[in-house]
Amino acid sequence: MSILPTNKVWHGRCPEAGENAQSSRITSGLRILRMWAPINTSITRILQNLGLASDASASEHRDQRKPLRPVQLATMAALLPCQPPPADSGGGGGGNPVPNPLYNLALQPPQEVVLTLASFAVTKLAYVRVTKAFRELYLRESGIDVRFRLTFAASGVQARAVIDGLPADIVALALPLDLDKIVSAGIIYPDWRTRYPCNSIVCETTVAFVVRQGNPKNIGTWDDLTRPDVEVVLANPKTAGVARWIFLALWGAKMRHGPAAALNYVTKVFENVVVQPRDAREASDVFYKQKVGDVLLTYENEVILTNEVYGDKALPYLVPSYNIRIECPLALVDKVVEGRGPDVQKAANTFCRFLFTAAAQSEFSKLGFRINPRTCKEVAVQQTGLPPAQLWQVDKELGGWAKAQAEFFDAGAILDKIQSDVGKKRVVKQQAAAAAGRR
Repeated sequence: MSILPTNKVWHGRCPEAGENAQSSRITSGLRILRMWAPINTSITRILQNLGLASDASASEHRDQRKPLRPVQLATMAALLPCQPPPADSGGGGGGNPVPNPLYNLALQPPQEVVLTLASFAVTKLAYVRVTKAFRELYLRESGIDVRFRLTFAASGVQARAVIDGLPADIVALALPLDLDKIVSAGIIYPDWRTRYPCNSIVCETTVAFVVRQGNPKNIGTWDDLTRPDVEVVLANPKTAGVARWIFLALWGAKMRHGPAAALNYVTKVFENVVVQPRDAREASDVFYKQKVGDVLLTYENEVILTNEVYGDKALPYLVPSYNIRIECPLALVDKVVEGRGPDVQKAANTFCRFLFTAAAQSEFSKLGFRINPRTCKEVAVQQTGLPPAQLWQVDKELGGWAKAQAEFFDAGAILDKIQSDVGKKRVVKQQAAAAAGRR
């Protein structure tokens, strides 16, 4: 009879003398060997820390423990010697080598799912972090490796790309309106708001003013944006979701005084706008790198992230106390996901739900997003350092995004009228300046 090696790893009890070392039993639907192999002390310690190894004194209790998951089995097999153990004939004789199924399992990669997520520019770092955390969690829990393809661009650009055929499984955009456009194309079902907590709003922020060091223009309120000595930078509302939120925030600053007062105020602000980049990230580059303008209007979380990047060259910012609640929704792209099978559907839906957990919301919090207690009270009560603000909602104050789009942003609506009036005034000023120069 052969002699057992000193160090052993097994699942189940240690084989008795004369037993077939390759006997097996079914656990959680998997055939698992009672096996052993020589290993060194350091690997034994690693396996014990993982809950995969046992010493002789504990072996009799192994059968009472929870079954090993597939990922644990693969880890266990990967740490074992690379050669399958020899057969034990029970009498010390020879015998042909018997393959080790756990060894073969380790050579097989885990089942893999690839998900494509389309989002807008300023969420990039947040989604890099939360997808990594989800991948690790889902692999541990299911044995399936979920890999992500991440694409970032202006929210409206992403919506158009999905409509035109971008095979995104999940969209996380800057405006509910952009999701509704995809709904109108028949690619997302109309009930997307009801599938996840808080109307599927996964993160929130508000509008911030970034100013130069020392705030030399003493900018502090919405009214300061209309002063003739103040140059304003904000993204283009025709291409950037952030700029539409900012436009409505400007309107909201005066809407309690009536539509005429709000129109007059927003027109004066746009007269001071010196450049309108395509999106929030490009607007930050213009203000920080090119040093254009006296004040940048952008997402609060974008300011916080940009300041971290710039370090000692970070710029001060402020948040007006009466401000807009910027809500950023997500949805499954139903027509894409349904065509990819149940594993993809399950992984995509589980990921969307994961985004509302404390683990994911804490990552959004670290990057300056405001956590709504209705979304995740656990993280919201711990969030500190953000300026207090009274936030109003588009749905309650302006009748929702569909109405706001028609009133402010459709062709010929209020935004176009403001831009046209501002353009005419600038032409008149340029002509006056040219005439004065010829005298």
